Amino acid sequence: MERFAGAANWNLEQSYETKPRFSKKAKKERESNRLPIKTAGGIVQRVEAPPSPSASDSEASDDEGDAQKATELAEELERTKLREKEEEKKPKVPEKQRVLEVKEELARTAAMINEDPEENIGMTKRLRELIDDHNPTIQKLAMVALMAVYKDVIPGYRIRPLTTEEEKVKVSKDVKKLRSFEQGILSGYQVYLQKLMEILRTRKPDAPPSAPGLAKSAATCACSLLTAVPHFNFRGELLKMIVEVVSVRTVDESFERCRKALEELFRTDEDGNASLEAVQLITKMIKAKKYRIHESVLNTFLHLRLLSELDVKASRDAIDKGGDGENPKKRKKKDREFRTKKARKIAKEDAEIEKEMREADATVSHEEREKKQSETLKLVFVTYFKILRDRPEGLMAPTLEGLAKFAHLINLDFFGDLLVALKELIADSDTDAFDPDRDSTRESLLCIITAFTLLHGQGDKMLPVDLTFFTNHLYTTILPLSLSADIEFSSKSLHLPDPDAAPTDRPRTPSSKVNVSTMAEMLIRALDALFFQQTSATNPLRIAAFTKRLMTSALHVPEKSALAEMGIIQKMGRRHRNRMVGLFSSEEAVGDGVFRPEVEEPERSNPYATTVWESVLLEKHYSPKVQEATKALGKTFVVQADGTRRGQRR
Repeated sequence: MERFAGAANWNLEQSYETKPRFSKKAKKERESNRLPIKTAGGIVQRVEAPPSPSASDSEASDDEGDAQKATELAEELERTKLREKEEEKKPKVPEKQRVLEVKEELARTAAMINEDPEENIGMTKRLRELIDDHNPTIQKLAMVALMAVYKDVIPGYRIRPLTTEEEKVKVSKDVKKLRSFEQGILSGYQVYLQKLMEILRTRKPDAPPSAPGLAKSAATCACSLLTAVPHFNFRGELLKMIVEVVSVRTVDESFERCRKALEELFRTDEDGNASLEAVQLITKMIKAKKYRIHESVLNTFLHLRLLSELDVKASRDAIDKGGDGENPKKRKKKDREFRTKKARKIAKEDAEIEKEMREADATVSHEEREKKQSETLKLVFVTYFKILRDRPEGLMAPTLEGLAKFAHLINLDFFGDLLVALKELIADSDTDAFDPDRDSTRESLLCIITAFTLLHGQGDKMLPVDLTFFTNHLYTTILPLSLSADIEFSSKSLHLPDPDAAPTDRPRTPSSKVNVSTMAEMLIRALDALFFQQTSATNPLRIAAFTKRLMTSALHVPEKSALAEMGIIQKMGRRHRNRMVGLFSSEEAVGDGVFRPEVEEPERSNPYATTVWESVLLEKHYSPKVQEATKALGKTFVVQADGTRRGQRR
């Protein structure tokens, strides 16, 4: 009772306010969630949870944790240093031994991939890793080995990437395995090409010593893949690498290899897709370089399989008939299968439907191919016409060769402008005849050949075009050309330069000429185009003037050129004997006045006022072959006293 004597004076509210309060979270933390345990004495008791640490305790524990982590990190660094020291103490493998081991590994890995490509395609990752090795020899071996592997395992079709919807569709185990193989080879092949591109871009003067060798190997791999699997994915990346190599004017082994790869691609391309893609990249590169390229790059266009071959295989409104299914070989009666009338009717209808389907497929294929080749031809002609307009140095010869090759495909609308451009080129070559950087005679002959070929290539659509300018220039060129010491030398001929030449006359390297024909061969081509490819009648005065000039030229040219010129005269004699016989006999001369050999127009030289007295000297030529050819030529035009040819009946 004494305890509660002063209860009336207690301040209960104050005591409640000063009482510590605990939240539900604190109460929950204070409550133990542990299960009761039974001690060894058989007493069941509850295990109390350890008290929660205070803020100061948590900070102390954080400091202890940081210190412990720092200690562990220091111990790890110490262990790393010890391992490095142990590795340094171990004997290093010599590079030669390492290269041998890598060779064995490459051979083993490549063999396993070739044995089961679908299962082991992931092993190409190891080969790609070796391309990044520090040893250039190992890098080259890895590049070449991976190139050989891809050439063997790449399928004969183009892989189409899967869409998101196709990836969600459940497929069979075999289809899933095939898709995994295709996607694996596609991703690995793309990474491999990227590595080749990175290595090829090290072809710079400031590159390390091993870089040119690696770039050479990379160019070899790119060319091999382009010619071996041009149908596969990422063909554009391969073409970009190769075009980038040929975009420089320095000719080396990689340049020649890439140029030959492009020529091989143009020759073997059947559908025209690869050729169109390559020509697009080449023309774009030429324009970006402002025509400062090597002339042999333009010469690759001469290997294109353009519309000229379609005349043989197909036409626009008909398909070449095949032998399979259309004209089947009749079987013997005993080998025939008995079929009812209704069955024979159904089989006949099926055969007709199948034939129509084949023709429809061939027509579509032909139309697509023609479309691709037409686009390719357009790009080529645009490049040629721009070169004729801008006249960059060193590109006229391949341009004229290309125009002569594709002359029958040129639209008549461009014919007049093209002839005007050729005339201007000939005039410029005459003006710059003493320029040591230009071969004016060769350019003139190319212009003449191109003009005659253009006219002949039009066929029935040929317009009445006057080519007198080119004929007169050819007549003027014959005598100066006969005095040239390089008339039988081509770009591949090995000969010493003229010791008496001026210091400014730089010797022409074999790579400076794209046209490998000699000037004598080009002269014969021009004469053949003039006298044997023109449909119009040839002027007798022109025939006689050219015959006289060619015989004069044969006195000065070497043996082979003399035989070629007399061969042209012999061929002309078979067709125009009556117009030429007066030149080989003084009794048959019908001209009046004086022969004028200095005139540049053959019709005004009065050729029938002279004779071909050069044949007397050529019969005593140092070469027995020339002597025999001259005697045979004389027998062609011998006339007896009665006016008949020897060996001919009256």
